[in-house]
Amino acid sequence: MDQQVTYDESVGTDSSVQIEPATAATWRDYLELTKPGITVSNLMTAFVGLWLASKGSPDLGVLIFTMLGTALFIMSGAALNNYYDRDLDQKMKRTKNRGVASGKISPRNALLLGIALLLLGLVVLGVLVHPLAAVWGLIGHIFYVLIYTPLKRVTTLNTVVGGISGAAPPVIGWVAVTHSMDMGAWMLFLVLFLWQSPHFLALAMMKVEDYREGGLPMLPVVKGFYETKRQMFFWGAALFPASLLLYAYSEAGLLYLIVTSVLGLIYLVLLLQGFKTQDDLAWAKKLFGYSLVYLMAFCGAIFISVLL
Repeated sequence: MDQQVTYDESVGTDSSVQIEPATAATWRDYLELTKPGITVSNLMTAFVGLWLASKGSPDLGVLIFTMLGTALFIMSGAALNNYYDRDLDQKMKRTKNRGVASGKISPRNALLLGIALLLLGLVVLGVLVHPLAAVWGLIGHIFYVLIYTPLKRVTTLNTVVGGISGAAPPVIGWVAVTHSMDMGAWMLFLVLFLWQSPHFLALAMMKVEDYREGGLPMLPVVKGFYETKRQMFFWGAALFPASLLLYAYSEAGLLYLIVTSVLGLIYLVLLLQGFKTQDDLAWAKKLFGYSLVYLMAFCGAIFISVLL
């Protein structure tokens, strides 16, 4: 069943929003501020990029400092996102208990933490790894904090823009080894970029009421479920050949080619099923879950195929 809803265009970046004091923040609150789940998933793709570029034999120091520097960039982006979105987070059930939105963490502390993590990330990647790795860390950070985060309030294209930041970690891993942007790096970027939209649009469908309550113009809120599913299919259709091109431009072996071919075909079947489903939310949940399986299997296939 399709759904068309509206959003509140009056939402703005009101930094004067008053937040009622809450209990004192703990170290867990500050840890949650950095979104550890998102950090770990992005580190997985950064590792795969490094592993693939090094043909399964990475320098231990490069590996450690690349993972550390990438993590610092991602955690910085998460903290600054929480700082910027504190007024929106108060309006949505799934975010109103976040540290800054609830008042446990002051906006000032979140801002300072985000800036400190960013500076540390620049030093680690730029000095201890390679300047190009730091450049890509900064590209991902800028697109997430300064472009994607504000765009969430004004356009449905925010998901597409956010895909650029989500595709940066594997490139950081790749250039940490090669010190150059060759076709392997661009293919990794393309695959992760194309993967982002159907994944996060499925989440947007699942949380459509939350986004409507928060006044965010996510695609399912503005255009409805049918248009969202249509765009998800096009992204998924583009992902299939892009994943195969990585085989041609990197050391990903035959196992990778077989696994990603199967994964891609299953993905397309699931996306097509969305046009016939009677329960959009159940389908979106199923697709969201499969997109996570796809990402883990994609990374696993690269890891193992390089060893063979």
